[in-house]
Amino acid sequence: MDWRGKHVLVTGGAGFIGSTAADALLARGARVTVFDNFSTGFREFLPTGEGVRLVEADLLDAAKINEAMRGVDFVFHLAANADIKDNLEEPRKCVDQNILATYNVLEAMRAAGVKDIVFSSTGSVYGDATVIPTPEDAPFPVQTSLYATSKVAAEGLLTSYAFGYGFHVWIFRFVSLLGPRYTHGHVVDFWRKLKRDPTRLHVLGDGKQQKSYLHVADCVSALLTAVDRAHEPINVMNLGHDYWIEVDASIALIARTMGVSPRLEYGGGDRGWVGDSPKILLDTTRLRRLGWAPTKTIEESIVETLRFLMETPYVERRG
Repeated sequence: MDWRGKHVLVTGGAGFIGSTAADALLARGARVTVFDNFSTGFREFLPTGEGVRLVEADLLDAAKINEAMRGVDFVFHLAANADIKDNLEEPRKCVDQNILATYNVLEAMRAAGVKDIVFSSTGSVYGDATVIPTPEDAPFPVQTSLYATSKVAAEGLLTSYAFGYGFHVWIFRFVSLLGPRYTHGHVVDFWRKLKRDPTRLHVLGDGKQQKSYLHVADCVSALLTAVDRAHEPINVMNLGHDYWIEVDASIALIARTMGVSPRLEYGGGDRGWVGDSPKILLDTTRLRRLGWAPTKTIEESIVETLRFLMETPYVERRG
């Protein structure tokens, strides 16, 4: 797609993925409206320069999203409550921020005549997958987390709007992402614990969980590649690396990068929390056939993430 002159609305545009996507779109000549309530986003992440507009509001405010949608050509809906580990503490957050917010975005698009939307789903929708690597057409098991349940529901809304109203939707099921502007997940959790006490580290589960990860720049490259080359009304694509890393190996790399040698204390069990999937590896053949491939290894991405955290004091202040 030629993005020059296109007006793109990026929800969550002050967040990790959203701000990276906004930068990439601006570099391709698009005009970008960032829609963010700054509950987890950072003003420091906002894109700058000509062609950027900020709407500071919540997606649950239908009037605000309707107003922001006027004159938009394309939507990147990247805002979400992504706190998988603690979603049982506030279940309403997943319903509001992932389901109702998506409904408000879709209704605003319908009212404004906008038809094209990229949506960030999650590989967690596969739960405890019985097929690994897991393809997009794998059967959905019983959902193990409220976060994944809310993403399944949001996917259903998007596909229904595609069938009912002629939308074009690109749904991406991510593994966890790493890289600059990362502020939530296992690397930042371990980093904060080791900063407080470099001699010991409490690890949820048994440390044997195996997870795939991806650099955020490779993620955004995949989104843009798919929009350019996949033109079905409904496009569902897995997004991740073709290998995984064990939690213990990730810890060893983090500790080595930080120059510490902690004693590991395990919580036990094969998963870190209720809803944690101990093995996540997605089959990305569908996306790779479009000519996309990651450029950074998981190990490189972990180190780059740590460098960002160590060099960015305002992330620590927020935590």
